[in-house]
Amino acid sequence: MAILSKTAARLALALTISLGASPLFAAAKPATAQPDDFQIVSTLDGKFTFTLPKGYVADALPAGAQAQGTAGANGTMYINQASKSVVVVAQTLRNDGIDLKDDEPLFLDSAVEGFLKDVGTSLPDYKKLSQKKLLIKGVGLRQIDATASMGGGKTLNSTFLAGSGNRLLVIQAISRAEDVTGHGLLVRQITSGK
Repeated sequence: MAILSKTAARLALALTISLGASPLFAAAKPATAQPDDFQIVSTLDGKFTFTLPKGYVADALPAGAQAQGTAGANGTMYINQASKSVVVVAQTLRNDGIDLKDDEPLFLDSAVEGFLKDVGTSLPDYKKLSQKKLLIKGVGLRQIDATASMGGGKTLNSTFLAGSGNRLLVIQAISRAEDVTGHGLLVRQITSGK
């Protein structure tokens, strides 16, 4: 189980660090899809879905790297230029032969522990504000809310970790620190499970 949680923690940490290195507050590169009224995001083979509101533009992330412990990972970054917020959805397939249940508390708690340990050394001003256990349509998630300096300024961050079968899922919602209301609405969109 420790190997599984380390993989989830590395995937989440790699996302956090890569977002910290890219300027969240600067113009993003041209995206591959135009904003719609809303976008349905489907993960874990359709077991966990949510909708993003109008204004988010999808852009595929580069494939994971063996050196970072994220080989086999893929995902999409959704950017809203108007609100300066980002949602990253990344999944990876495991080859260890272990099938996770849709709500596996031991794995989820261990993944959170690994993530918090690693992110604390990578982002010096990372400050956890809260941690929640969620069960949405039978899928267990762990939500970690925090603040950190990323992409040129202070941010609000909500990281969601989940696993099902041979898939690991990390969702990160990142907003400007002063956009507390907007970040709360974004988190509710993700946790509504619609």
